[in-house]
Amino acid sequence: MYKSRAEHIVEVVGDIPRFRFDQIHKALFDVSLNSWNQVSTLPLNMRESLEQEVPWMSVVLVQMFESAQKDTYKAVLKTLDGKNFESVLMANRRGQWTICVSSQIGCAMKCTFCATGTLGLKRSMHSDEISDQYRFWNTFLKSKPELPQRISNVVFMGMGEPLANYENVKKAIHTWLKYTDLGPTKIMVSTVGILSQMQKLLSDPDWPPVRIAISLHSANQKKREEIVPTTVPDFLKRLAVWSHDYQSTLGNRTHHLTFEYTLISHVNDTPELARELASYIIKTAVSKVNVIPYNPVHGKDFTRAERSRIDTFKEILCTYGVNVTERKTMGDDIDAACGQLALSSS
Repeated sequence: MYKSRAEHIVEVVGDIPRFRFDQIHKALFDVSLNSWNQVSTLPLNMRESLEQEVPWMSVVLVQMFESAQKDTYKAVLKTLDGKNFESVLMANRRGQWTICVSSQIGCAMKCTFCATGTLGLKRSMHSDEISDQYRFWNTFLKSKPELPQRISNVVFMGMGEPLANYENVKKAIHTWLKYTDLGPTKIMVSTVGILSQMQKLLSDPDWPPVRIAISLHSANQKKREEIVPTTVPDFLKRLAVWSHDYQSTLGNRTHHLTFEYTLISHVNDTPELARELASYIIKTAVSKVNVIPYNPVHGKDFTRAERSRIDTFKEILCTYGVNVTERKTMGDDIDAACGQLALSSS
């Protein structure tokens, strides 16, 4: 069973006051520090014990990949129990960086187009392992002074289904909100749509006010079940109801819901399905669709929708008054783009 950093610290130095844990967390997110010995706010004997017994970081680098455009980096990281996973750093339009974090090692959702789904679920990640992805990339940027230094956004679009690891994801987000300069609207949780957990967050007073994106991929129930085999019966009807509940409970101008829609050639990119999507959106409280050109995955027969089909799909949505954006493909040359994260050795 995973031993959290806090549990390990208590095991090593005994119970400590709350303010000591606050000092520890502040030190962990201080990019100028890289060991317990450097945490001058802690007593010397405590530093020495922690240095000997408690790893400074819960993940370590195995391999780093850099895209040809030098705007995307993919890290293969290893957990303390020897499990590999991937995390991605991407340049954003503000001249800063967005982290695409993983919340599980592997995934149980079985989306047919996604490389991660082929792995199955190895295990969920602890909040330390999630939050330390931010720390890892901050340290990486410090080692590259020629690059912009600020991480301005985090998206849960890496390996795994975030809402299937609800408590650890929530705890990691709260850690970032307290100990980094990330605001809640700069964190996006993307879910394939686990309705029970989505319902839970509506009544959870501790759920952080971050943004939510739903990976839809089709507004046709049968087609959606083909693309996302874990889709439950009446998913679309229930999702529409949930979207209005979300909007009335948590939604506002900066917390609007987004549908994500991966466009796969001749699978879900037809004009008929575009019109069906537009008609469905009218029934929901969703205000935006982010279309994602499919990124090829080794061993899968799917292909990216042709440019003309993508444009036609977007134009149809626009004629219905739908706010449509298209995600820029980044890092596909290093298998770091959306849907490409996988590790046969995990």
